[in-house]
Amino acid sequence: MYSAGEAQIFIKPISQTVEISPDLNGLQPLIQRLDWLLQQASSTLQTQETAEGEIGMSWLPKTEISSEHTSIIIRSDSALAWLQETFELSTFDLDILAISLAPELDRHYERVYAYLQDDMSSKRPTVDMVLNLLCSNITEKLSRRKHFTTNSPLIYHRLLHLCPEPHQQQSTLLSHRLILDSQVVRLLLHQPGLDSRLISCCQLLEPSIYFDTLYLKADIQTALEAVLREDWQKQQPLLLYFQGTDRTGKRRTAQILAKALEVPLLVADLAKMVEDKANFEEKLQLLWREAWFFNRLLYLDNFDILYLQDHQILYQSFLRELEKNIGITILSGVQNWIPTATGATGLITIYFTVPESSQRRECWQTHLKVAQISIEDRELDVLCDRFLLTPDQIADAVATAYNTARWQQIDSTKEKPLPSFLNLCSAARAQSGHDLATLARKIEPKYTWDDIVLHPNQITQLQDICKEAEYRNLVHQKWGFADSLSLGKGLNVLFSGSSGTGKTMAAEVIAHQLQLDLYKIDLSQIVSKYIGETEKNLNRIFTAATNSNAILFFDEADALFGKRSEVQDARDRYANIEVGYLLQKMEEYEGIAILTTNLRNNIDEAFERRLRFIIEFTLPDTKNRHLIWQRIFPKNAPCSPNLDLELLAQNLEITGANIRYIALTAAFLAADDGGVIEMVHLIRALRREYQKMGQVVRDKDLGQYVDLR
Repeated sequence: MYSAGEAQIFIKPISQTVEISPDLNGLQPLIQRLDWLLQQASSTLQTQETAEGEIGMSWLPKTEISSEHTSIIIRSDSALAWLQETFELSTFDLDILAISLAPELDRHYERVYAYLQDDMSSKRPTVDMVLNLLCSNITEKLSRRKHFTTNSPLIYHRLLHLCPEPHQQQSTLLSHRLILDSQVVRLLLHQPGLDSRLISCCQLLEPSIYFDTLYLKADIQTALEAVLREDWQKQQPLLLYFQGTDRTGKRRTAQILAKALEVPLLVADLAKMVEDKANFEEKLQLLWREAWFFNRLLYLDNFDILYLQDHQILYQSFLRELEKNIGITILSGVQNWIPTATGATGLITIYFTVPESSQRRECWQTHLKVAQISIEDRELDVLCDRFLLTPDQIADAVATAYNTARWQQIDSTKEKPLPSFLNLCSAARAQSGHDLATLARKIEPKYTWDDIVLHPNQITQLQDICKEAEYRNLVHQKWGFADSLSLGKGLNVLFSGSSGTGKTMAAEVIAHQLQLDLYKIDLSQIVSKYIGETEKNLNRIFTAATNSNAILFFDEADALFGKRSEVQDARDRYANIEVGYLLQKMEEYEGIAILTTNLRNNIDEAFERRLRFIIEFTLPDTKNRHLIWQRIFPKNAPCSPNLDLELLAQNLEITGANIRYIALTAAFLAADDGGVIEMVHLIRALRREYQKMGQVVRDKDLGQYVDLR
């Protein structure tokens, strides 16, 4: 026990005239009073004998003490004074608090309590012991029971917990043990850290690191800091909603704001909190009180989890607790905030979008300069315009490209490895698209303009697509065309033509030219016979594609398109809704989205008008077939100089895909027959390909090679 700042055992005599001094964080007056009360009770038990067999009596009537025996003066700037004023605690409540807190100061009190309660296992105070210490008669004891009811300040605000006797199904109020809430203990004793009950779903970030990178525009950042400072100083509630997919940027911004306020940031993950549904509401209360008691800026991540149908009850609990909020709280989510009829009003939404091109350029320049990497201005324009990355992603991309260059040039004589522009593009691509990879197949682009053979008009159209992608930022942002376009900022393209005419190859050429990832989505697998499911599938894809910096390649669009005029039943009408939804999502997507179809006639003209490019892929003519035959064999392939490719190009009207399969089959046949690709191998492979197509090659088309088998 404590007196005048020194530890004492309870049996030591102390003066009833206690000199009050500001010590123990303002707790010393209460502890001194408690020591005096315990000294009186102890002396009574030691000097007076209790009548043997006496029932219903205690040492209380013989102590002759009063709860008003000494006056208590509490330091006005102490946590105890704040607690008393905030929760309207009486002097009696403070005595209860002191009795419950004492074992946290010195374990001697546990022995005292066990002694007074004549039970060595009762090391925590009970209601009975508290009433015996603080009340002078039975009447007062009965009247003071009100301090332990559910609507009393200590119990209602969960500052104090009443715990029944262990292994007892029914316990009297007097037998309940008093446990001071650990948050109150930490508040009174100025203990740092985080409540142990919140460790599984929260973390505490001290304001020791300041991030120079802004994740919002400078004027928005400045205004936000000003609002927070004003409300923090006035101690009035404020609710912010950080909306966007840039989770790192939102958290870093919260850290910047916490640093501006010079307070720690308390981060809670709602996705983890909802896992413990039974204790969700209790943890919410603990969370807000943790921020309130210890002056911490509260940041709640993954707010969208509460919008799920399975969590509606938890959502309502959250709103009830949010309504009681008296501090500054930052919510973080992706979906739009849904206004409620509760007291959670006045919410400010801050949108975290991908930084503008100028901000991205500045960020690229900063990190490239730090890494001592020099690239051309044109290449820098490509990086900042084509890859919609956050500042953290840009920093990671530069670091990844640098380390990749080190690994690739490990045996190089260069003193310092420098990543190439392609290294930087590859590292930039690796920063996004991970969610999309679970819903679509990623294609590694291998083909370039030298590999594809098409009519000049088709090549020109493909090049125009690339040019629009390259100059998108210049036209939309710097020239202002984006201000007049609510939708249609992306590139919606239709590739029409029969299988094997080069649609997929063309998509790969575009992806290679622009250094973008290419994801192939099979629409035949997306379309569902159940009404509404197709839209859900499409929404998942486009949501995952947000900021993916990828080209979306929707194959087999025939599974979805149909003539709007030929509506025979409800399913046909709904198919048009699905098509409209697909085109709407394509218009909202600010990247390149390519549709392929074998039957353009099945597409309604109204749908065609919503597409930026429509390219028709036809069967190659004789000239183009000859070019394909010439380019189809790799440089290392052992081809005979007697291959009559001109005859094959003139007589066989087949697609480029057919030619590729014939050349590959012929190569395997040659590998088993001398190792040189001859005409005999091509004729055999040709017959096999026609057989696969269900056709028979005409003898006259083979000319002098008709007898080769």
